[in-house]
Amino acid sequence: MAVLGQESVRGRPASARTFASLRNDIAGGATAALLTIPSSMGYGVLALQSLGEPYLSHAVLAGLYCAIVMPLAVLALGGRTATMYAPRSVVALLVGSIVLQTLVSSPAAKAGQLTAETMFAIVLLLAVTAGLFQALFGALRLGALIKYIPSPVMAGFQNAVAILILVSQIDALLGVPRHLPLSRLAGQLGTAQPLTLLVGLTTFAIIWYLPRFSRRIPAVPAGLVAGTAVYHLVAALGGGALLGPMIGPMPHALPTARYLTSLIALPAHPEVRGLLPAVVSAAFSLAIIASLDALLCAKTVEAVTGRKTDGSRELLRLGAANATAACFGGIPGSINLAATFANHRAGGTSFVSVGVNVLVILVVAVFLGPVIAILPRVVIAASLLVVAVQLVDRWSLRLLRDLVGRASADWRVPAFDLFVVALVTTVTIALNLVVAVGIGVAIAVASFLLRMSRSVVRRSYRGDLARSKRMRDSDLTELLSREGRRIVVFELEGALFFGTAEELAASIEASVRDSVTVVILDLRRVNDVDSTGARILLQIQDGLCRQGGRLLLSHADDHPAVSMALQAMRVSAAVGPGAMFHDTDAALEHAEDMVIAAHRADAVGPTELPVDHLPLLDGLTTEQRARFGALLVRRVYRAGDVVVQEGEEDHSLLLIAAGTASVKIRRAGREQYRRLATFSPGTVFGEVALLDRQPRSATVTADEDLVCYVLSADAFDALTVGDPPIAIHLLSNLGRELSRRLRRATAMVSQLED
Repeated sequence: MAVLGQESVRGRPASARTFASLRNDIAGGATAALLTIPSSMGYGVLALQSLGEPYLSHAVLAGLYCAIVMPLAVLALGGRTATMYAPRSVVALLVGSIVLQTLVSSPAAKAGQLTAETMFAIVLLLAVTAGLFQALFGALRLGALIKYIPSPVMAGFQNAVAILILVSQIDALLGVPRHLPLSRLAGQLGTAQPLTLLVGLTTFAIIWYLPRFSRRIPAVPAGLVAGTAVYHLVAALGGGALLGPMIGPMPHALPTARYLTSLIALPAHPEVRGLLPAVVSAAFSLAIIASLDALLCAKTVEAVTGRKTDGSRELLRLGAANATAACFGGIPGSINLAATFANHRAGGTSFVSVGVNVLVILVVAVFLGPVIAILPRVVIAASLLVVAVQLVDRWSLRLLRDLVGRASADWRVPAFDLFVVALVTTVTIALNLVVAVGIGVAIAVASFLLRMSRSVVRRSYRGDLARSKRMRDSDLTELLSREGRRIVVFELEGALFFGTAEELAASIEASVRDSVTVVILDLRRVNDVDSTGARILLQIQDGLCRQGGRLLLSHADDHPAVSMALQAMRVSAAVGPGAMFHDTDAALEHAEDMVIAAHRADAVGPTELPVDHLPLLDGLTTEQRARFGALLVRRVYRAGDVVVQEGEEDHSLLLIAAGTASVKIRRAGREQYRRLATFSPGTVFGEVALLDRQPRSATVTADEDLVCYVLSADAFDALTVGDPPIAIHLLSNLGRELSRRLRRATAMVSQLED
């Protein structure tokens, strides 16, 4: 039975499931290859087109070699997922920019000291160095830093890449004889070829619109085939002279490590040694951008496939794979999102699909060189044009639409985000991406500090309106109504750091000038305290002590980081354990006791109240008090005893003469209890059950040794029949007490909602 259980899941034998998985991996890998081949060729051209038309075929192969060698290297380094690896538009564009600005435009190249072959070897050296930097980032566990790059910065970078790709392909779309920068293209518009542009637009239209009509036919291969067919049809009809160039003859296509010899020989060239510092600097920039792009892609794949990715380990593998691919003549690459998702949709779930993908691309590179050679340059440019349009960040476009349409209630936030997007886009195009990311991050940090520097005080309230849950007799309640303003509670929120602590100190200083003697800081929503914040708390404590006041802290242990900071910076020791409370209610009760002690020295103490001094008997004559007292039963409870049990049918009224009792509930998932109410000497509880004769609604427990006088429901009924004036007077006093509680609760709700 155990064997059968292992061999059958959902009624399918293990062999059948293995065959189905293998079939899905083959289908997924082949489907991914159909997308990877044309895009890899296009990105190879994008990266190396500045080397000139003779190296166009080498550029195509450099893209294909990356898509072959890089996935194999990742598999060799322990990668066992169905993620596809190939050239990326962002990385290819940056390589192309470095080739143009660092190599082609260098004095050595202009003087003819650098051949195209030497520059190609330098590009491979650039890729190897960038791969080593990328692997170093992974080894240093820097993969987690991606979360600190703000969205507007990445959106600006993405838009810049889209614009740069678009601009880089204009000359090929127009059929200009050779690749030119945009600044020089305007002077060559007279050589533009309308028929070449027609072929390009046809290719673009098919790639762009085909998915709307059919999801079964891969759009990019279909567009390339259709564009190539139109190109050769026009050439066959005699229009060949009016068309742009083709890729041209392909060199030996089998990827081998033959470029290692060229890489090793590079330092022997004097003109190359002068370029090495610039190449290393460019490689570092390339590694940063490639790493950011890879981590973003990894997060995107993770969201779709549900497989968790270790960002640092991914960078380590990618760096080593990029360095290896360069030794075989490939340009740098990264995670191929389109191919990965196509593989996922086709059912590919294991690394077998990656192997199938590599095998298909290798077959094309080795055996279909003559087919690749007749591809028109313009159809590759058109496929990259589609990439450029698809790269435009949709989030920033939505922000712009909402801002123009005034769909956002607060226009300042989207306006600032759009400003950062535009700035990063402009700087990326005008200067370089590393500078743009640095500027964008600096602006985001400054904005964060400004936002965080807003008042840390969420709200504040005085103790005359917001009271603790301890029920006191009417005299003490009246006293706290008059003198409770000497207590102030500050609910804090966010980080108590150098940007917010001074403002908190100023707020507390202003309240102290307004006769406040007890300050309670509610730290429940505080998530961090720095050294400046701790120093300000110590200053507040010293200032209050000098003026005879007291600082109390509540919820100081809720957040481990806050608790550790308060202990490490000696704030906890300075205020003392008697001033640290697990919640604000307990701190308020302590503050109320301080105010009461300052005005009524006789109000605090263990003395038991005589029956005829209980506030419920106010207004009764001495004789009536005696008759009522005869109906009461004195009961004594020890600390922790249950006085009233939730759900029981007893309907007695309890009058506290000494000690306290509380209604508490356990906090969800914690050992702590939350107090709903505490009854002190002179107060009553149980009146609701006495009046409506329903089961008890809560459990009441003695906090300390407790003395109660109990009026049973039968005794009350007898009183209403035998001595109605006393019963009416008692009901009137109970009504006034309930009214006071309701008014106080209403005032607290109103105060805390402001």
